[in-house]
Amino acid sequence: MKKICLFFLSAVLLFAACHSKKNEIKNNDAMKFISENTIKKTIDSLVAKKGSESKIRIEKGVKQVAAFWKSEDGTEGDFKSFCVENFIPEKDKLNEFFEKTSGYFEIIYGNYNKMNLDLKRTLDLDKGEITPIDMSFGSYNPSSHLTDDLFSNKIAHTVLLNFPHYTLEEKETLGKDWTRLEWAYCRMGDAFTSRIPAELQLKEAEVSAQTDSYIAQYNIVMNNLRDNENNQLFTKNFKLITHWGLRDELKSNYSDAVVGLKKQKLIYEVMKRIISQEIPKDVINNEELIWNPYKNEVYKKNNEKIKFEREPDTRYEHLLSHFKVLKEEDQYAPYYNTYIKRAFEQSMELRQEFVEKLFKELVSSEQVKKVGQLISKRLGRDLEPFDIWYDGFKSRSSLNEDELTKTLMKKYPNVDAFHSDISNFLVKLGYKPEKAKFIASKIEVDGARGAGHAWGTQMKGDNSHLRTRIPKEGMDYKGYNIAMHELGHNVEQTITMQDIDYYMLRGVPNTAFTEAMAFMFQKKDLQMMDIKSKDANEKYNQTIDVFWSLYEIMGVSLVDMSVWKWLYENPNATPEQLKTQVIAISKDIWNKYYTPVFKKKDEPILGIYSHMISYPLYLSAYPIGYLIEFQVEDYIQTNKANFADETHRMLINGSIVPQLWMLKAVNQEISNKPMFKAVDEALLNVK
Repeated sequence: MKKICLFFLSAVLLFAACHSKKNEIKNNDAMKFISENTIKKTIDSLVAKKGSESKIRIEKGVKQVAAFWKSEDGTEGDFKSFCVENFIPEKDKLNEFFEKTSGYFEIIYGNYNKMNLDLKRTLDLDKGEITPIDMSFGSYNPSSHLTDDLFSNKIAHTVLLNFPHYTLEEKETLGKDWTRLEWAYCRMGDAFTSRIPAELQLKEAEVSAQTDSYIAQYNIVMNNLRDNENNQLFTKNFKLITHWGLRDELKSNYSDAVVGLKKQKLIYEVMKRIISQEIPKDVINNEELIWNPYKNEVYKKNNEKIKFEREPDTRYEHLLSHFKVLKEEDQYAPYYNTYIKRAFEQSMELRQEFVEKLFKELVSSEQVKKVGQLISKRLGRDLEPFDIWYDGFKSRSSLNEDELTKTLMKKYPNVDAFHSDISNFLVKLGYKPEKAKFIASKIEVDGARGAGHAWGTQMKGDNSHLRTRIPKEGMDYKGYNIAMHELGHNVEQTITMQDIDYYMLRGVPNTAFTEAMAFMFQKKDLQMMDIKSKDANEKYNQTIDVFWSLYEIMGVSLVDMSVWKWLYENPNATPEQLKTQVIAISKDIWNKYYTPVFKKKDEPILGIYSHMISYPLYLSAYPIGYLIEFQVEDYIQTNKANFADETHRMLINGSIVPQLWMLKAVNQEISNKPMFKAVDEALLNVK
């Protein structure tokens, strides 16, 4: 194993010292105990004892420990003694500490992850009614005291003392020349960037579990919907979860020339009632009531009209609960002292300003107007707001979804049947049979209560989980399509855990990269059903399809970011005020970037996404993921490379910063430019 050199560390820290004013740790009253005088004396003592060649490392390490030292950790004298006794100048001993600590982290993180997964089984899986005790255990975070414990026994302090935390700028600038071990050292320095009290972590887990449960059970009974002529457009007895199910049903109706448009308009009315919280609370997940969302009238099965109460801004109460608990954590995160910074600079390792600029560049481009005109021409009508989900460029758009569903129901009546076919899916994508069987063996399939999701492992000895919704009649096409998406996540999770060289580099740079892998699998769903496309312009159609998806989800993400900025400016907002602002922001962004294409104003549709409620600031991962997916697919096709081999090569780069990962993978940073170029070419060939 290659050893890291102290010269490298000194060079990195010299860079950091030159930027010290810009990247100064933002200490605060919650964690401000060690005086500047004590810090200076400690540094001087360490330099005298360990040698001046370690001075820059010492300065950074001591300041890091001081930023997190609290009165319960000991006196200022204890702080000084701890630093002098635990600083490791020798490179061989530092590497030994790193390797052992990495192993211990895998044991801890892996088992806590498994416990968390098991405690949420009843909430996440189709296991019958959720009782209060299920909610209590499902909202319990077993690792909530871990941070406290690792600081109490000084493990965290020792890591902080010996492994510097680098800013995003430092990682992007210096990381180009780092070895794999040097990157792993860097990630060890990221292990402790906040010191959030256990009670606050428990509170966050509780809020998250309650919101997940709210969304997972937010179903609309489609056969109980009526339009203004009292038509029952959806005759099959089924429920759809918002927003995923409603959106996917809307997409599927582009192939229905008879009543497809009427169904889409009805779904859009449902969505608007949800956004405005005018939806009658008793029609949610209720099979006994008839609802006309146009008139917002409710009837019993005998056609007796009844009075109702609207949903009391519950949607926005959940969003506000997330904001309050995450804002409370700000004071314990000296490197990233707002949740917005933690979501972007820490988790995504992309600056929020960069992401916003990237999105605005695309949604205001001339290409979206041209694609909009093409879609309108194809539809033979003016665009409707819900046409942001136009699905006509996909190969499956010309296929009968009901026929696809009939085939899938026979083939996959339960989760076991689906799981047994995973290795076959992977072989069709180019994986060697032995590798396909290994990956499949590391994935478990569960019946989901909600739309479905993927849950990765945090240790080599455990498995990832694919949660998919399979009705008692068997898997339908929508569920299959989502399951393919989740399978992409699971394959990424397996490769970046099982095949990675250093545990600290497990995973991918951020969630956008795992979304990119999921998008690629989802797009190949028909290939895995052995259905070949007859579309001669498939490449061009796929380009325009991805571009239109980017146009849609980037607008939603801009709403998400704007809402969080507003929340920080208005921390005492009520649910009603938040609802009003979300709708206003949704309309404002629509008017700026969508009215020029759709010729309709003040549409609130960008506010429908459930992610805004249950996964704070996660939405930006999707458009970044789409861009990554496009660049990766384009690279593979241009080089006529094997999909499995190339994605594996890229994935084992692990969790280095996004822009450097992209340079290693496809020789380009994340950008709209390749997409714009491809769309221009596609528009010359697609009619």
